[in-house]
Order: sequence, then structure tokens, then C-alpha cells
Amino acid sequence: MKTYSRELTVGVALLLLLAALAVFAPNFFDGQPLVSRLASQMPALVLAVGVALVIMTRQIDISIGSQFGMCAVIAGTAAASGMSMPMAMLCALLAGALMGVVNGWLVAGLGLPSIVVTLATLVTWQEVLRLWQKGRLLALPDGVQWFGTSQGTGQALVIGAAFLFLVLMAWAMKHLSIGRRIYATGSDTEAARLAGLAPKATTFGVFVLMGILAGVAAVLNLVQSPQIQPNSGEGLELKAIAAAVVGGVAITGGRGTLWGVLLGLMLLVNVNPALTHFHQPPYWEKAIQGLVILLAVAADGIRHKKQKRLK
Repeated sequence: MKTYSRELTVGVALLLLLAALAVFAPNFFDGQPLVSRLASQMPALVLAVGVALVIMTRQIDISIGSQFGMCAVIAGTAAASGMSMPMAMLCALLAGALMGVVNGWLVAGLGLPSIVVTLATLVTWQEVLRLWQKGRLLALPDGVQWFGTSQGTGQALVIGAAFLFLVLMAWAMKHLSIGRRIYATGSDTEAARLAGLAPKATTFGVFVLMGILAGVAAVLNLVQSPQIQPNSGEGLELKAIAAAVVGGVAITGGRGTLWGVLLGLMLLVNVNPALTHFHQPPYWEKAIQGLVILLAVAADGIRHKKQKRLK
């Protein structure tokens, strides 16, 4: 039970928030608006799962927002040029994988600090997008929005795909060797190396996977709008990292669950709608989210110090 104390705490906080909304603002749970809000957060969920894996290896990737934007524009451009939707999706995944390879090679291959590397690639991809699109909106052809289906069906597909991905990744982290490699690399890199777990390869693979997931998230976002904004990924890196940390992923690596990431994201993204329904100023959102993140990081710091003393 102690292992999942953070996840339980976040889950209880989320339930209390939803219970308060059910009592004081029951229209929050109106069907279509609720489904629309949930679908709009699925790209962030996919990104949060990816960045959680990166953090579990004791690394960080703050370039995911610009990767997301780049993948979205590439997929949209491919679709606008006449490519089929599956081919446009493949273009987004390949672009994300390539950007992940760059980050992984610089971090795992050359041993450079991940925060410096991903800060540099964040700026690089942003500038490439700026020069490429020059701030222009990219209109998408018919048949792209909601995968060419109705809004209701498209939203169900987006939500279903994101949750299926979450379930499969959570299962893999628990039952497959890759999960053990990720946790071991983040817990003690040298011990993982001595055990033959190839921490450098694991770190490289996680960054590549993060890039691919940026492509997946971009596609899930792409189908929800008739046009693409080149800066659509700005701020997503903070949301994804915050969701992972609040959900129990230790910033020091080696600990966390993907179900906790889901709870962390749902808690953070429901702050703004809750303020709206409670008729409170929206500018409180960032303050409340910041406080929640600060408490989560402080809890991690206290736990880490206790573990050190016990050793």
C-alpha cells in the first residue's frame, strides 16, 4: 500500500473535486461537453505517459511540445498534399521517431545532460516551424477531422485509442522486461549496467519512444480540428511533466505508475473547469496547479531524504 501512497492521495483529491462538482455544479457532468473535454485531453495523456517513462530513467524531455507541433504540421501537410490518412499518420510517427533519435543519441550516446539537450532541440524545432509556416494556419482536407466520421464516433475513437494505449503500456511496464529495465536504469544506472541491463540502450529507446508518442498525440489532436496552428504544442511539455510528477513519478527516477499519471493529469486539467463552474476567476488555475506540483515535488524530496537516512 505504501508503494502507491501518492497515487491514492491524488485519486482521493480527484474524487473529492468531482464530488464537489456533482453537488454544487452538476451541469459539469452534462454528456457531450464532458466527452468533448475528455477527448481534448487525450493527446496530453499520451504525451504524459511518454514523459513519465523518460523521467523514470532519471532523464527529462522538455522538447515534447515542439516535437508535437512538428509532427502535427508534417501530418497535416501530408494529408493536405493528397496522402491518405494512414500515410499521414505514418509520416507523423516517423518524424517523431527521428526527433527522438536525435535526443536519444545526444543524451545516451554522447552523455550530454538531457535538460540541456532537450532545451536545445525545443528551440530548434520551434524555429524550424516558425520559418516553415510563418505563423500561418494549415487547413486540413475533408475526411481528416474525426477520422472522416461523425464527431461522436471520432471522439469515441480518440478516447478509446488513448485509453487502450495506456492499458497496454501499464501492462508492459508491469509484466515485460522493458519495464524492469526502465525502473532499474532510473533507480541505479551503474547497478543496471553491472546487471547487464544496458542502461544506455534503454535511455536511447525511451527517447525514441517519446518521439513516436509525440507523433501519436499529434494525430489524436489533428483529427479534432479543421486546421492546425503551428504553435499547437506550446505549453504541452509543462502539462505532461506536471501530470507525471503529480501522479507519483519520482523526479529522481526509478519510481511511478502510469495509472498515477492518468490521475495526475485528470486532477490538473479539471482545475480550470471547476473554477468556471464555481464562478471563480480563471487566473487561479495556474496558482492552484503550481501549488499541487510544488507539494508533489516536496513530497518526493522528503521521501528521498528518508530513504537516504534508512540506508
